[in-house]
Amino acid sequence: MNYADMIFAFVIAFIFTFATTPLVRRLAYKIGAVDVPKDKRRVHKKPTPRIGGLAILFGFIVATVSFNDDWSKEFIAILIGAGVLGVLGVIDDCKQLDAKIKFVVQIFAALVVVLYGDIKISVISNPNVFSQSPFVVLAPWLSITVTTLWIVFMTNAVNFIDGLDGLAAGVSAIMSMSLVFIAITYHEYGIALMGLALMGSCFGFLPFNFNPAKIFMGDTGSMFLGYMLSVLSVQGMFKSYAVISFAVPIIMLGLPLFDALFAMLRRILHGKNPMSADRGHLHHRIYDMGFSQKQTVFILYAISGVLGITSILLAEQRFLRAMLLLICVLIFLLIATMMGKNSYVHKQENVTEEDNNEES
Repeated sequence: MNYADMIFAFVIAFIFTFATTPLVRRLAYKIGAVDVPKDKRRVHKKPTPRIGGLAILFGFIVATVSFNDDWSKEFIAILIGAGVLGVLGVIDDCKQLDAKIKFVVQIFAALVVVLYGDIKISVISNPNVFSQSPFVVLAPWLSITVTTLWIVFMTNAVNFIDGLDGLAAGVSAIMSMSLVFIAITYHEYGIALMGLALMGSCFGFLPFNFNPAKIFMGDTGSMFLGYMLSVLSVQGMFKSYAVISFAVPIIMLGLPLFDALFAMLRRILHGKNPMSADRGHLHHRIYDMGFSQKQTVFILYAISGVLGITSILLAEQRFLRAMLLLICVLIFLLIATMMGKNSYVHKQENVTEEDNNEES
């Protein structure tokens, strides 16, 4: 496999996704896969088709099948799992399946990768800095359990951030880009090719999904993207790069990962189902500060980009630089967000004063 194959995989994924998205949009209307805004959690105002992830999945499969020259059990298992989640996503976008059914199918897709593809988290860097052993070897049963939980959790985590136009697709593209850089650095060209195909599919979908969106990716797309990112991180960083800290994939996938963790923790503390939908996600909170959809999405793109660069620096053993970059940029984003919030509050106060004056 050479660099030309990887570039072509990106281009083909982009072209096929871009070309098939309008067709998928028509199909969505015919089969009733349309998202109707019926609660305050939804930001869009009019019915919008929501199986755009089918085009993302199609573009990815065409690109990887065309240019991947290693038809190993790992690759076949990844495609099977992606296909299973693709079917699940389409049915869910049309019929709104019960969460338990989706959870069971997600576990099945993860186990296909873990048991048939033998893609497991078996060794991680030791988080105990005082230990003389640099690595921790997981027992087989623990390795299977941890990997399955990681894949299922990330499959749902990307679904959690799919709440604004262009957010999930753009953030997934940024995370894929970080993964590609790390994979190429460690000569894992098969992972880099799939990462580029995933990135190309996301970019091919974004013109139709960016605000105002003509189509949503739906669970078909968000589950597929979360699944692929989690599997590629296991196949690469957790499995092959023993010298890389376990923090690298966690930071790289940090935005959906931490948003999902805090959302589930918040719901549990309030006595709710951790998988129940609400309007407490990070993108909702930033949007409710007064930022527009586009501004909110770009803020989260920036955060994801910083996390991605940090993960690349960590993978290259540049810990101090990575931490300084992360701290400085996140402080800047915090200040900018607070300034935006204060500006919104001031604007609202002015509007209230004007209304009071008019009433007087």
